[in-house]
Amino acid sequence: MNFAFAANVNPKHFKGDTTYLRVTKGKAGKSYLKNGLHLVLPPLKPAVTSSVKVSVSRPDDKLLNDVQVYPNPIKVTDEINLKYTISRNSNVTIKIMDVLGNDITTLFSSRVDSGDHNINYPINNKLTRGFYFVRVVAGTESVIKRISVL
Repeated sequence: MNFAFAANVNPKHFKGDTTYLRVTKGKAGKSYLKNGLHLVLPPLKPAVTSSVKVSVSRPDDKLLNDVQVYPNPIKVTDEINLKYTISRNSNVTIKIMDVLGNDITTLFSSRVDSGDHNINYPINNKLTRGFYFVRVVAGTESVIKRISVL
């Protein structure tokens, strides 16, 4: 907030959105303030229109989108295909976990650029029959998908 004191100022000579304090002389030559609130606002300007498109990420935007794991169910001899989209550069970790939450293997762990990404991971009898979870972590967000191994 900006403010200034001026003597002998006539507010009619100023344009803008500004409130002024006036110091007046009282009895016995003592000064006192009239209108105790002083508030300075910038002058209003007309809006400027631009044709430039700006992409601004908001805190409520999701970083990790469209996570797909296929085929599901998967055979023990096949490979897992994983597809996901990242809205901005981030560290991505992809892990396979069992039903108790224990890490079985890490498929991918690296920093990736924004955009669509695909991961192919051959099972080759590394997993036994049963249910597993694929956890994709990007920044502070995570998505968990269930897969069945036949």
